[in-house]
Amino acid sequence: MPARISQELADLARLARNGDLGLSQVSLRVKADLLMSTPQPPREDLAAFSEMAVALIPTIDEPTALILARKLAGWRHTPIAVLTMLAARGGAVLIEMLRHGMPLSPAELERLAETGDTAIRGALAARKDLTNTAVLLLVSEADRVIDLALIDNREAPLPRAAVDTLIARSQADAAYQLGLLAREDLSNLELAPLFLRAGSERRLAILESLMAREALHPGERRPAVGSAAFADWLTLAGDDRASAFAAVAGHLGGGAPFAAAIAGDASRDLAALSLIASGVRVEDATRFLIRLGDETAHSVERIFALVDLMRLVKPSIAFRLAMLIAGVQPVSAPQRKGQYQPAMDPSGTPARPGAARPDAQPGLSEVLGRIGARRERG
Repeated sequence: MPARISQELADLARLARNGDLGLSQVSLRVKADLLMSTPQPPREDLAAFSEMAVALIPTIDEPTALILARKLAGWRHTPIAVLTMLAARGGAVLIEMLRHGMPLSPAELERLAETGDTAIRGALAARKDLTNTAVLLLVSEADRVIDLALIDNREAPLPRAAVDTLIARSQADAAYQLGLLAREDLSNLELAPLFLRAGSERRLAILESLMAREALHPGERRPAVGSAAFADWLTLAGDDRASAFAAVAGHLGGGAPFAAAIAGDASRDLAALSLIASGVRVEDATRFLIRLGDETAHSVERIFALVDLMRLVKPSIAFRLAMLIAGVQPVSAPQRKGQYQPAMDPSGTPARPGAARPDAQPGLSEVLGRIGARRERG
């Protein structure tokens, strides 16, 4: 910093201390700007500015204090005494300091996230240095403004538990959905419940991720709907749309919440996925969608788009995706009991039946569990 500016700062600090000069608020802001324009301000200049600022901050008006808070809160060279004096004003000045990066330890961040008022929590939600714990504490408040600030804060981490909570809340709020879809740090699997609001590229990415997951972890296979039952669905689609959706939802084990989700999706993407998940052929599913007689049914463009979607997905993928979109946990399909009996079982003859087979053999996980228990006891 030039010697002239350094001397001026020292003189202003001395005059402020002695009360010999009514320093203007504009002058304080100008000196702050001059000091901040120096890449490595000398220690003596920082000390002079600190003395001047500490003397004036209690007397400056609120707009000037807010300007200083925004400028100085995140500047790494701001003297601690200046930060302390500004923070002591509380109210909007403290909020601006929190919002613009006032230094806080992780413990202080988490304490404020837990005990601060709504304004303080809202300011914290915009910070780049949030911890996972602080984010979870903020999300636990279930405050829409705070949630949206966190979603828009690309620098803030979003732990999986926070993502799940925010996605659940997004079911009833489009602003959540658009913000979450705009975040590049969230995986396609995490964003799968927002498939209906995603663009074409994101949709393809979500489907590819679901197919990769299905290859590694096959999902539950649902029984295909019979021809007689589907004929009833077609009749209901034309006469009683709500009952038709309830029948599809009941077949997939989703119940009333799933039926409501299908009915609430005007695009009919969820209905199309649900039909494919039920084992319905694309051609028959298209007949069902047209018989609904709604706005989508009268749009050739939308029907073609639904056909394209149905041709992209296998029933298992469609089932997994539909349940994620609806945010429901399906009831497990009934398991058929059976046992393998070879046609020419060497262990028995008509005269001497073989030993009875147990209904179910222990699975691999059960066997490993028993081995583990023996090792613990041994």
